[in-house]
Amino acid sequence: MFKSLSSSLIARGILAVVVGIVALAWPSVTVLALVIVFAIYAFIAAGLQAARGFSSRNAGPVIGHLLLGLVDLAAGVVALAWPGPTALVLVLIVGVWAVIAGLVEFSAAFASGEPAGTRAMLILGGLVTIAFGVVLCARPGIGAITLALLFGLFNLIAGIWMLAQGIALRRTEKTLHPAHSPHHEMNPA
Repeated sequence: MFKSLSSSLIARGILAVVVGIVALAWPSVTVLALVIVFAIYAFIAAGLQAARGFSSRNAGPVIGHLLLGLVDLAAGVVALAWPGPTALVLVLIVGVWAVIAGLVEFSAAFASGEPAGTRAMLILGGLVTIAFGVVLCARPGIGAITLALLFGLFNLIAGIWMLAQGIALRRTEKTLHPAHSPHHEMNPA
């Protein structure tokens, strides 16, 4: 689709900037979109479980896959029927993940052989991640909007970076192409 890495970076950068602006302008819509994406994922997972169940040769796996498919289907229906509570549960999952990841990062700081600077960064990073997770778990309603805003901010920054890199790469490509062009090479006689 894209002939060069620079074109791909520029296109991805534009998309990320647009997504970032939308997420920052309408964080509640972003949260709802996340819930809808989760529901779609659950429906696809249900279909895949059903397909695996019907392609199995033994009765045990068939029942297991069909039950998992029903759980996935129910999760998708619940997500669409009650998007607010679903968003809160998703925020709680992210919060618990952040607390666990922060604890792991914090404990990694005390591994043998880490330089003092690395140890300090691991401790600081772990504490910040734990604090983030605790805040999300304590206030999941605010956490959902906060996650949407962070998602938007991340996409905006990443998109601007990709655009800058794509433009710089395109300039470099234009500079290099004439230097390697066969028309500019001298023919030795």
